[in-house]
Amino acid sequence: MSRETLNWSVDAKGLKFAIVVARFNSGITEKLLEGARQALTTAGAGGVAEFYVPGAFELPLAAQKLAKSYDGIIALGAVIRGETPHFDYVCDAAARGLLQVSLETGTPVSFGVLTTDTLEQAHARAGGEHGNKGYDAAMTAIEMARFGKTSGK
Repeated sequence: MSRETLNWSVDAKGLKFAIVVARFNSGITEKLLEGARQALTTAGAGGVAEFYVPGAFELPLAAQKLAKSYDGIIALGAVIRGETPHFDYVCDAAARGLLQVSLETGTPVSFGVLTTDTLEQAHARAGGEHGNKGYDAAMTAIEMARFGKTSGK
């Protein structure tokens, strides 16, 4: 199975970003955070602040509170399927909530929340064979923040 990768060519100079990280599944989310930090450094971001919340469910509220103070928000979390439907509720709430914050505030909120069936799949997407989705989420936030600046936001 092939996977598509994006070529990033973004400039974060002059932009401020907040990274909101879920502590639940911290072995994964800390790796996503490392990827996001690397992306922001590579792109020349100067103003970066990091915030922690208990889990992915809490990411939307944190993003909403930070949206007015930053050019972009990078939301990082990891939800791994278990034996109950809890996975579905948390994933849906995080995705819908983060989208709602972005649409209501006009501040880009990138979705760096892994929603995997297994821990192995999460590791593969947090710096493993499938790259680092934290890096990708940060680059997406940069691109969309820059888009907002050039499109009149």
